[in-house]
Amino acid sequence: MASENQPESGNNTCDLGTPLHFHFSGRSAKNRFMKVSLTERAATWSPVDKTDNGIPGDELFNLYRSWGLGGYGVVLTGNVMIDRDNLESPGNMIIPIDAQLSGQRLEAFKRLAAEAKTDGSLFIAQVSHPGRQVVSTLQPDPVSASDVQLTTQLFGAGFSKPHPASLEEIRAIKAGFVHAAVFLEKAGFDGIQLHGAHGYLLAQFLSETTNLRTDQYGGSIENRARLITEIADEIRKQTRPDFVLGIKINSVEFQAKGFTVEEAAELCELLEKHQFDFVELSGGTYEEMGWVYRKESTRAREAFFLEFAEMITPRLQHTKTYVTGGLRSARAMVDASKTVDGIGLGRPTSWN
Repeated sequence: MASENQPESGNNTCDLGTPLHFHFSGRSAKNRFMKVSLTERAATWSPVDKTDNGIPGDELFNLYRSWGLGGYGVVLTGNVMIDRDNLESPGNMIIPIDAQLSGQRLEAFKRLAAEAKTDGSLFIAQVSHPGRQVVSTLQPDPVSASDVQLTTQLFGAGFSKPHPASLEEIRAIKAGFVHAAVFLEKAGFDGIQLHGAHGYLLAQFLSETTNLRTDQYGGSIENRARLITEIADEIRKQTRPDFVLGIKINSVEFQAKGFTVEEAAELCELLEKHQFDFVELSGGTYEEMGWVYRKESTRAREAFFLEFAEMITPRLQHTKTYVTGGLRSARAMVDASKTVDGIGLGRPTSWN
């Protein structure tokens, strides 16, 4: 667990009901539980006129009101995309680069934030770009770190071969993430989480399986993380000091030459230097689904990625860590809190 949160008694188990303070923004979550991202696919969608796609409505307002009353310290949205033509799925919420800081889209996001913050949860949007992980029917010419095609099919849908992002495209991608942060702040959100896991675009830059670049965005872990750190630095410049900045990353990828736990630890140290308030540790890609990882010891502990978190969290001083995946029982959550600062819950938050 990060050193700021070591209990005075010397017992490494935190009280899951106690507040969690985020060092860089100065904000505090009311407890250690985080409702993590689940894809909703419930925003406006038209395959013909894309102008008003991705605007939340009553279905999402009602859903987030329920989560807002759920008692979580932090509530995360599902994938909020930065480009109308590059989606995880139709029905994603979208904050496109041309989204104005007034009007219908902003008012809808304001309503969403108000519903989610009903009972004092911090409300944070997970913001993403799919990169090569957009089905070919939506995007026949996807962008990625390099031209490595995703050959796996998802529910029968295939993916086109991506082209390597040009420096101009990288600048546009950075601008999209930063604009989303400014928009979210205006809408009353408490922060942003960059989606750098599960094989989406930021993860494609991080992993040597998908990043074959030889420029300043490829090679060393510092270079492969450059897109993320440049986005983070600009978000810090353009938002208020108490705007929470987080990220979701893979603690490991379960494939040859995939992102390793040592690289994840090095990355987290780098992210701390760039003032990330928290890191959510997950794992896997569309090719190797980490969330179905099943060693006997993992099943017993419930937390799929805790063994990797144990190698990462001791290297952090201020950036807080959450672990997500597989946690169901109070015992397992308390055990996990000996290692990480907070507990991420996804599917259990959707049970009626």
